[in-house]
Amino acid sequence: MTISATVPPAVKPDIIGRQSLSQGPLGTALLHIERAHRDTGTWQTVHRWLSAAADRPLIDGSATGLFLGAPAMAYAMHLAAADSDRYAGALRTLDSVVAVHTQRRLDAAHARIGRGEQTSFAEYDLLRGLTGLGALLLRRAPHGDVLKEVLSYLVRLTEPLPSGPGGGTLPGWWVWHGPTGLAAPAPGGHANVGVAHGISGPLALLALAGRRGITVDGQDDAMRRICRWLDGIRQTNHHGTWWARWVTEKAAVPRGPAAPSWCYGTPGVARAQQLAGIALGDRARQRMAERALLYCLADSVQLNHLAGRGLCHGVGGLMRVVQRVAPDSETPTAFTAHLPQLRERFLAADPPRDAGFLDGSAGSALAFYSAEADELPACDWDVCLLLV
Repeated sequence: MTISATVPPAVKPDIIGRQSLSQGPLGTALLHIERAHRDTGTWQTVHRWLSAAADRPLIDGSATGLFLGAPAMAYAMHLAAADSDRYAGALRTLDSVVAVHTQRRLDAAHARIGRGEQTSFAEYDLLRGLTGLGALLLRRAPHGDVLKEVLSYLVRLTEPLPSGPGGGTLPGWWVWHGPTGLAAPAPGGHANVGVAHGISGPLALLALAGRRGITVDGQDDAMRRICRWLDGIRQTNHHGTWWARWVTEKAAVPRGPAAPSWCYGTPGVARAQQLAGIALGDRARQRMAERALLYCLADSVQLNHLAGRGLCHGVGGLMRVVQRVAPDSETPTAFTAHLPQLRERFLAADPPRDAGFLDGSAGSALAFYSAEADELPACDWDVCLLLV
C-alpha cells in the first residue's frame, strides 16, 4: 500500500468519510484487525478495508486528528502491525507526518494561550485535538520529544485563564463555543467534562502516560487541578455519584444523572479519575471513581437512558469501560458481575443502522466480541477511547 499525505486542493466529503475512524472504513477495519489477531478473520480482509480508506491522498489539514486522516490511518495500521513488520514502510511515513502535524498544532495552541484567548474542542480534545494525537503518540512514539511536548501543552491547558475585566478566572479548557453548536460563538462559552470533548480526556492521557513512567514538569499538579475541578461539580444523591456534562457561567448541565455513556457520562469520567488515582497514588480518588461506576451499574434508572448498542452513547461503550475498570480496581468481581446483565441489555437494544465505529455496527461488534468477564481484546483497539 502506498501512502500519500498530500492534501488535495479541495477535500471532498467522500474522502472525509473514507478516512474517518468514527464512521468510515477505517473504523470497520478495527473490527477486522481484532478478528485477524484472533485467527477468526484474514489479513487480506484487513488490507482491503485499509486500502478503501487510502485510495486517495490522506488528509493532513487543520481538521485532522486521531479520528480523521493521516493520524487515523496510522492508528489503524499500528493495531494491524502489532509486533510484526506489517505496514512498516507506511507507518514510518505516517509517523513523520503525524509528528510534523502535531508540532504545527502545538505551536498554534501555545500562541493562542499566549494571547489569553479561550480554546476550542478542535485544539485539545480526543476526537480532533492534541489529546487524541497524544494518545496515538503514546503508542507509536512513547519516548519521543513530541509526546512530551503534548503533555507539557496539556499541563499548560489546565492553568486558569483570566475571565475578563472583573479579575476572575476560568478553567484553561473553557471553550468559546457551545457544547453542540461548534461553528459559532456561544454567550459565555462553557467547560466540557466528558472524555470525547472535555477535560476528562486530557486527564486520562496524562494519567496513562504517568503509569508508563512518561512525565513532564507539572504533570501531577495538572492532574490534581483537573480532579479538584471535577470534585467541585460532583453531585451525590440516592442515585449515587455523577458529574455534569458541561458547565456554563450560570449552571451545570444536566442537574441529575443522565445516560451512563462513555463519551459524556459517569463511566468515562470515572475511568479517567480511576486512572488518575492510580497514577497519583491517590487511593481515595480511585475508590471514589470506582464507587461512582458501581452506583451507576446498580441504578436501572440511569441504565434505561442508554439507547442502542454503540460505543459512544450506547451499552457497548459502558461494557468496554467496565472491562477496563475491573482489572485495575480493588475488587474486580464487583464489576465483572455486572457483565451478564449488560450483555442482556446489549442484545435487547436496537442494533446500529450504520456500519461505523463510534455509533455503528463495527464498534458495537467489537464491544460484544470480548464481553466475557475473563476475556480482553486481542489488540488494544480501545486506545482511541482513552480507556487503556
